[in-house]
Amino acid sequence: MSTTTLSPAPAGSAGAEPADPAAADEGRIGLRANLRHIGALARRNLLQIKKDPESMFDVLLMPIVFTLLFVYVFGGSVGGSLGGDRQDYLNYLVPGLMAMMGMNIAMAVGTGVNDDFRKGVMDRFRTMPIARSSVLIAKIVVELGRMTVAIVILLAMGFALGMTLGTSVFGLLGAVALSAVFGAAIMWIFIVLGLVMKTAQSVQGMGMLVLMPLQFGSSIFAPPTTMPGWLRTFTDYNPLSNLADAVRGLMMGGPVADSVGVTLAWAAAITVVMAPLAVSKFRKKA
Repeated sequence: MSTTTLSPAPAGSAGAEPADPAAADEGRIGLRANLRHIGALARRNLLQIKKDPESMFDVLLMPIVFTLLFVYVFGGSVGGSLGGDRQDYLNYLVPGLMAMMGMNIAMAVGTGVNDDFRKGVMDRFRTMPIARSSVLIAKIVVELGRMTVAIVILLAMGFALGMTLGTSVFGLLGAVALSAVFGAAIMWIFIVLGLVMKTAQSVQGMGMLVLMPLQFGSSIFAPPTTMPGWLRTFTDYNPLSNLADAVRGLMMGGPVADSVGVTLAWAAAITVVMAPLAVSKFRKKA
């Protein structure tokens, strides 16, 4: 890690006002310096994963467990409601699970930020002459890498079980990219939760209260046509439904313009609101 980018600022000369790193103007830090800080902090987060490989268990095992569980427990019945069989449900499920990966992995960002504050790591970062946003962006960069690993394993599992790609490799790459964009936006929400909640356990608990209704009240696991009217209304406005439908269309074919547009609008709106709030909370957190 470069000592020129992450070392504390030198003390001021005699008679000068003491520097206040926490109030540093990020506008004075150039883009290249910002990218250097993000890279150095991302390497630090990757080294943490290297020292604690168990932290990758959720990424490695979750796609396998979810795919096997839903395909072989619900595949027969839900596949029948789709007018097909278990194989048709596999083609329906895997794109939906891709949309879900970002939500589940985003929780790790919030718990990680909370844990770093509890250990005093963030306090040390705030005394350094670096952009405050770079600390949080580095977290998101690493979690996007973890999310990509999870999606690759999910796709490998799907193809191993017989999933077929109805479009092209470019459609598949577009689906992965769209899932990553939306996942990055959701991570800002969990960063804010990590900054305002007192413990990592409370972040997980609040996260599950948010995740469960959004995931199961969507088109990820089953088509909403058999749901009661009030739940279908919720599903129609659920951003995860739009993401799942967009990913499904990009991978399996079908209209995607509306669902992709709505998903990108949701991602932009969440980022515009939550990213500045997260940076502000990070600066002010005691």
